[in-house]
Amino acid sequence: MIGITEIEAAAERIAGHVVRTPTVPSPGLSALLGVPVTAKLELLQRTGSFKARGATAKLLSLTGAERAAGVVAVSGGNHGIAVAVMAAALDVKATVVMPRTAPARSVEIAEEAGAVVRLTDGMDSAFALVGRLREEGLTLVHPFDDPVVIAGQGTVGLEFAEDAADLTDVLVSIGGGGLIAGVAAALRALRPGVRIWGVETEGAEAMSRALAAGGPLAVPLSSVVTTLSAPAVSQVTYDHVSELVTEVLVVSDREAVEGSLALAEHAKVWTEPAAGCLLPAARQVVERVGDDARIGLVVCGGNATVADMAVWADRFGLR
Repeated sequence: MIGITEIEAAAERIAGHVVRTPTVPSPGLSALLGVPVTAKLELLQRTGSFKARGATAKLLSLTGAERAAGVVAVSGGNHGIAVAVMAAALDVKATVVMPRTAPARSVEIAEEAGAVVRLTDGMDSAFALVGRLREEGLTLVHPFDDPVVIAGQGTVGLEFAEDAADLTDVLVSIGGGGLIAGVAAALRALRPGVRIWGVETEGAEAMSRALAAGGPLAVPLSSVVTTLSAPAVSQVTYDHVSELVTEVLVVSDREAVEGSLALAEHAKVWTEPAAGCLLPAARQVVERVGDDARIGLVVCGGNATVADMAVWADRFGLR
């Protein structure tokens, strides 16, 4: 299990390389949900998502030989962007493997940063290619199955705990589980009374299905929210969620897209559906917890284009 000591060490390591993002009360969301809402705006992080934290922590931990050989990452979008951009900033050669379903803009950003981008037909084949590249000597920067990366992501929770002391319930999106594992470890150490809720979308339910099965397992993927679409969680993220998280809630793709539109209208922030899914889940939490709830949202990323949102809005009849 990742502890607060590792998270605090990661915070010291990555300071100066990443942004301490704003933690702000949202009058618009508070009015919408009927309870006080505070947002941790990780979409204002370098590369547009929290992923820069874990990627930077891992890159700074490399030996000289590992730096010289280069790194490889597999990603549905945001992790690949983070590794590409932060590797370039730290003068490390990066290869990023993405499924063809990854957002086109994510591929472009990774290429513009100087990374070699390899596209595959799906996440299963992406992970297979990464295995071959590791055999060639590249160091894997895993999006969630790495304690150094999890500790880096945990700095989100460290800052949230320091900047918002009165929360009762914090909601965190789940893909492979690295973010919620780190955030939960930090909050349990610093704000042990806070309930932590994970959020997934239908068709990207790697963690909720793992919890039902008693351990990680491969899951079919069909969600449009590719940045949450991990083919399986890892044992380490499963262990953190099963021990530290109150419950994992699942919402539909339509609700996630509708949530992004509502966040734009009421919170004045432009999020991707991986963050939009928090809003319908927050409604569920308020219904269950009651009017005394004080909600915290980890707004994990904003790497969706206007064109992306238009397509999704049309698909779900939200225009």
